[in-house]
Amino acid sequence: MAYRPNVLLIVIDQFRADLLDGALAKVAGLKHLAALAEVSCQFRQHYTVVTPCGPSRVSLFTSQYARNHRAVRNGTPLRNDTPNLARAMRAAGYDPLLFGYTDVAQDPRVLPADDPRLQSYEELLPGFTEVVRQRLESDDTAWRDHLRARGYAVPEGMALYVPDGDALNAPARYCAEDSDTAFLTDRFLAYMDGARAPWFATLTYIRPHPPLVAPAPYNRLVDPASVPPTQQSDDNRVHPFVAALREASPAHRAVEGFGAFDATPEQINTLRAVYLGLAAEVDHHIGRVVDWLKSSGHWDDTVLVVTADHGELLGDHGLWGKGSFHDAAFHVPLLMRVPWLSPRRVEAMTESIDVAPTLLDLVGRAAPDAFNGQSLSTLLEGGEGGRAVTVSEHDFGNPIAPSRVQQALGLTAEQANFAVLRTPTHRLVHFAGPLAQVVYDMNDGGERRDIAQRPDSAALRLDLTSQLLSHGMTHPESTFASTLVTNAGVQRAGGG
Repeated sequence: MAYRPNVLLIVIDQFRADLLDGALAKVAGLKHLAALAEVSCQFRQHYTVVTPCGPSRVSLFTSQYARNHRAVRNGTPLRNDTPNLARAMRAAGYDPLLFGYTDVAQDPRVLPADDPRLQSYEELLPGFTEVVRQRLESDDTAWRDHLRARGYAVPEGMALYVPDGDALNAPARYCAEDSDTAFLTDRFLAYMDGARAPWFATLTYIRPHPPLVAPAPYNRLVDPASVPPTQQSDDNRVHPFVAALREASPAHRAVEGFGAFDATPEQINTLRAVYLGLAAEVDHHIGRVVDWLKSSGHWDDTVLVVTADHGELLGDHGLWGKGSFHDAAFHVPLLMRVPWLSPRRVEAMTESIDVAPTLLDLVGRAAPDAFNGQSLSTLLEGGEGGRAVTVSEHDFGNPIAPSRVQQALGLTAEQANFAVLRTPTHRLVHFAGPLAQVVYDMNDGGERRDIAQRPDSAALRLDLTSQLLSHGMTHPESTFASTLVTNAGVQRAGGG
């Protein structure tokens, strides 16, 4: 039997790339992830193909663009028969263990109408064995049970995340050793200590996802005065979509218990500092996981991957969350530590849909035809590769109750979405509805300056739009794209 390594996939929620490699990294001080990057292949231009949480995780695990899997919103069901990484790893002989959550709304066609799994989008991707159930919005979590067992009074819903004090950086109402991040790590280490190799585990951290509240000492770990300022535009022109999103997602929605307020620069820096503190807490516990891999003897037999589902605007351009088209929402870290390969930094562009086929490649399995991603093995080995362009999508509409942004712009649900095309030098944002395109020249002002309306930009916009169209035409849903039914029977390209 061919050698099969252990595989550990760590997914951090709402974690920006520049926490590891950029301005925020200088104050975040994520020493454990920095040390891991030194012994890993670090992909510096890695982008998630869709936001927000549910769709991004669907794309990560199914290796499909959102236009193909169509689970484009939190709550939009994923077709039950869609191939995914968990099912493929199970077929390869692994038991796909999940510690945390996948945020996948279930296919209502295969469940009874009264099934409780049809009452929340925070459900399980088919194929996983759920070891620890953790959710953000639901009260049905192992962590909340743990807090109750520890003697905490646990309120329902998001009230659990109201800080214990009047300041924006007041501590959480639970201790650091009982936080959701600590609890999940404790349960992971306790369970995996007796795991038989080879194993495949996915460990998903909710933090630093809002609400922005951190247990002591992480709530004041970073001095707000030391936090780099937010990025802003050089001109006074505000795209209508950005203006509507600012109104719909102000700073006060990132924290619980304070009501509406117009954030001052000091308050914005305080919220950014709490976010960095939450990231530092995750970093600490990933350090514990790495220490266990080494002390348990698994380090030299484990492929370790750390990435994020998406980023966070964190006040940049006056925006919060992950609903915009800026890089901060889509640019995420990707570290791949493969024991038999040398560490390196990769500048080639890659996408979140590339993670699943890479892991299958590393365990000696071919990816399903339905996967849109490509294996990064050549890049891991120091060869050439990567993508000429990357494409990401976001749907900001709601077919049941129109979203605030959708209403403000007068769009139907079908019109309320955009796609972002990235080249090494430019960004193009194209909306389905009647909104102006956005173009950034990353070598001349970057996201500080939209050049789409310049008289001399027409040829550039046409070229970028053509590339976006061609990308969509060459990356369709491809379950049967390589299969034909003939008079000789079913035939598949490659003879598989």
